Amino acid sequence: MLKQFTKGFAMLLVMIVLTGIAYPLVVTGLAQLFFPHQANGSLAYKNGQVVGSQLIGQNFTDLKYFQPRPSAAGKDGYDATASGGSNLGPTNKDFLNSVAERANTIRQQNGLSSNQAVPSDLVTASASGLDPDITPEGAMIQVSRIAKLRNLPAETVENLVRHDTTPRQLGIFGEPRVNVLRLNLDLDTLTK
Repeated sequence: MLKQFTKGFAMLLVMIVLTGIAYPLVVTGLAQLFFPHQANGSLAYKNGQVVGSQLIGQNFTDLKYFQPRPSAAGKDGYDATASGGSNLGPTNKDFLNSVAERANTIRQQNGLSSNQAVPSDLVTASASGLDPDITPEGAMIQVSRIAKLRNLPAETVENLVRHDTTPRQLGIFGEPRVNVLRLNLDLDTLTK
């Protein structure tokens, strides 16, 4: 009995060392070696200060910035400690009302007609509530507002959106997207 206990305890120690120490150290080391920016949180800097992560959505309340996808994470949204969707289905009255309100707000802010379609990513939250990206269409719909508020030619802002658009991975995976934080930081460099 003692012999079996000793073997079992030795195996436990070996597995703790392998899976609890060696494996995490190897994975962390490889991540730091091959993907240091991503392994350290994909942090974005402005004037030497961290202003956010390109992996986590954040709110931009000033209309001179591109607006992100709505968030249902936490009481006021964009709370990384409360990541999660609203869990409201497509037939839920509260969900439909919030989508209609958001669409009307987007139309008003961007000078769109009352019947113009608004990209779904600007009116619905993602499953995590922290999606940092919007569609290129969602960004383009905001170009005229931003150009006007920043006294920039609309073509300049459109070119910035095109420059910051990430295409599908390997040409087939995912959808084209624009990281809102990166786009807004690049926008700030235009208007210094």
